[in-house]
Amino acid sequence: MPSTLDAKRYEVIADMLQHVGMKKEDIETDFLKYLCHTLGRNISSEDYYLFKALSYATRDRLMTHWKKTWEAYNATKAKKAYYLSMEFLIGRSLTNNLLNLGIENETEQAMYDLGLNLEEIEEAERDAGLGNGGLGRLAACFMDSCATLQLPVMGYGLRYEYGMFRQLIQNGFQIEEPDHWLGLGPYPWEVQRAEYTRVVTFGGYTRQYKDPHTQQLIVHWENAEEVEAVPHDVPIPGFKNETVNTLRLWSAAAQEGFNLSEFNAGSYHEAVAEKAEAENITMVLYPNDTSENGKVLRLKQQYFLVSASLQDVVAQWKERNGSFDDFAEFNAFQLNDTHPSLAVAELMRLFIDQEGMEWNKAWSITTQTMAYTNHTLLPEALEKWSISLFEKLLPRPLEIIYEINHRFMSQVSMKWPADTDRQRRMSIIDEHNNVCMAYLAIVGSHSVNGVAALHSQLLKDGLFNDFYQLWPEKFNNKTNGVTQRRWLAGCNPGLRALLKDKIGEGWITQLTDLSKIEKFAEDKAFQKQWYDVKQANKQRLADLVFKETGVKFKTKSMFDVQVKRIHEYKRQLLNVLHVIHLYARIKRGDTENWTNRSVLFGGKAAPGYYMAKKIVKLINNVAEVVNNDPDVGDKLKVVFFPNYRVSAMEVICPGTDLSEQISTAGKEASGTGNMKFMMNGALTIGTLDGANVEIREAVGDDNFFLFGLHTPEVEELKHNYSPHHYINQSSNLQAVMRLLESGHFSQFEEGIFNDVINSIKSPSDPWMTLADFDSYVWAQQEAAAAYQDRKHWVKMSIINSARSGVFSTDRTMQEYNDDIWHLEPISIAK
Repeated sequence: MPSTLDAKRYEVIADMLQHVGMKKEDIETDFLKYLCHTLGRNISSEDYYLFKALSYATRDRLMTHWKKTWEAYNATKAKKAYYLSMEFLIGRSLTNNLLNLGIENETEQAMYDLGLNLEEIEEAERDAGLGNGGLGRLAACFMDSCATLQLPVMGYGLRYEYGMFRQLIQNGFQIEEPDHWLGLGPYPWEVQRAEYTRVVTFGGYTRQYKDPHTQQLIVHWENAEEVEAVPHDVPIPGFKNETVNTLRLWSAAAQEGFNLSEFNAGSYHEAVAEKAEAENITMVLYPNDTSENGKVLRLKQQYFLVSASLQDVVAQWKERNGSFDDFAEFNAFQLNDTHPSLAVAELMRLFIDQEGMEWNKAWSITTQTMAYTNHTLLPEALEKWSISLFEKLLPRPLEIIYEINHRFMSQVSMKWPADTDRQRRMSIIDEHNNVCMAYLAIVGSHSVNGVAALHSQLLKDGLFNDFYQLWPEKFNNKTNGVTQRRWLAGCNPGLRALLKDKIGEGWITQLTDLSKIEKFAEDKAFQKQWYDVKQANKQRLADLVFKETGVKFKTKSMFDVQVKRIHEYKRQLLNVLHVIHLYARIKRGDTENWTNRSVLFGGKAAPGYYMAKKIVKLINNVAEVVNNDPDVGDKLKVVFFPNYRVSAMEVICPGTDLSEQISTAGKEASGTGNMKFMMNGALTIGTLDGANVEIREAVGDDNFFLFGLHTPEVEELKHNYSPHHYINQSSNLQAVMRLLESGHFSQFEEGIFNDVINSIKSPSDPWMTLADFDSYVWAQQEAAAAYQDRKHWVKMSIINSARSGVFSTDRTMQEYNDDIWHLEPISIAK
């Protein structure tokens, strides 16, 4: 036991160490200390070690605020929220952390004085492989905004050893290689917190008996596999406000990593089998679930996340509070899409089995604390797991789900007596013996929100209409956003400098301040500055495209970009049909008043998604033909950008002129790429889908290129959709189909695109690609003509950026807090 004198001395030393300097000299000293003494390298080492040393030095500056934030959150009994997500696509962290700490200039100067380039060091950081698409990027933006708003919110996710995959393009085909983002050693931003390790249970069986004294039913989950969940904490700093929130990522580990008896007996594989089996749970983001083993692993991942996270919250609550009577008053859980829906059953299990709580009290607390965000309108994307898989893997949570459903069905039958059809539709257990995870989330939550106004309305009118009729008060909208700190201040330094000179930097925390630049939209001098910034960004993007693909984009051409997950409903196929249309025009000499165009595609197709991978191949084959045809020249360039990722988007969105948001109306929940492009001055060509609706309302009809069927028209047409009707009435579409069907883009791969052609010509094509083709071509012609009027285009670009203020996640998170969580911001003492 330390003496009083020792304790005082410790406090003095600890207080001294907490005050890490923010000056150039302090950063330089700490950087060299980590580089030379911790990493054993020198100033001429590879950029990755320079990055790692600078990250450790930066983390020291976060650590002081991080500890103070943790202490402040726990000093009083304040309500906290917990954000559960299978993905947190945080990308690179060094640039963002320097920005939010307010030490970018000092760090840049420190590196310069050492003969180093900060930008080159930042480029050495690998993108964290913790997510795939918009869902994970949104979660990362949410965490940034919560910290900036000083809301006590903690994120919970999984620490995947490998990202989804690293995408290569070989002979036009997508090739998946392991994305071992942790391959060069520990993630420098994380801190392992082994003392908070939790144990997650799988398999086995349950045994029930009654307590002889209380007659209460007791359930034991027995003979099960136990896997350790080891937490790794990542700091999430707010913007210049001393707040550093926590993202806790769970890594799976075996309780007994090595069986010495098996090893000594010569069974070397068996000696480490338990370790390998456990670690598989967090080995890779989103395993291919087309196989039964893939389904098992994915369900394991989902339960592993919710069980470890809820155990963590409950254990911390018990440590500071004796009773659960006011648990609901001080805790909120936000489920990011359907993946964490098992949280409903798991919290009930913890309360009933571990804490001895009776059902009604446990259910009351659960439904007061759970809130569910839905991110999809596609019924097939609402996860369902077979009863047989649940029985094998999660027998106790399944029993709880049965009981939840039994009680819920009683409630439905009371509301609608004898309406067995409705009961069948609403049951958590469907007629095919599957557990409907979205229904579990709705039943167990007090709030259900969509992520764009149209999406939320369509949920109420269609997908979840029965539930809306039962609980209209649960349903609400929270339109997505993006964080302007990463997606404007961080990724577009040229525009940031221009904005600072003109309107200051208040927009970094109050994005609506961007509206102040609209009064300069027709100012010639400001237009020139805006144009110059855009051209510099386009050159930066052109350099990246050339480095990755060998294709040269000319910055005077219109940069036309579609980057997002490859999926039929996002309609990359419609875009490539338009590219073929442009190519056909060039070949027949129809180039009067031509606008040169550089078209960039990017995105990953899920490994098991056959049609998406065919679309990737088609894009690459079309690009190969177009880029090598001497008749085309600079009139048209096409690339498929490989291995699309956050760090690439940070270069792509500032350099984009035309943002492609062309999903079938009524299919996209929101989209956030559209907001990033808009914020950086790109114009949108799009359908009335997702957040496009609100973007168009914000910028006005004259600053948005609209095309395509509206949602009611899509619904009406799907019963008598005839692709041949659209082909027959459109000479442009006929020319495109002739080129496709003749094999012009597959001269040595006969029939390779037959499935793609058959799908778009099928009356059952749910994406109705050909129905929107002529309208899309017309809107593209409007965009091309507008681009030729540089003054008018720049004006529209300025207006788009000026009116993007509503699409900040700061606004989104404030709405979550005002309507769902009800947290009090907590200021951190300096």
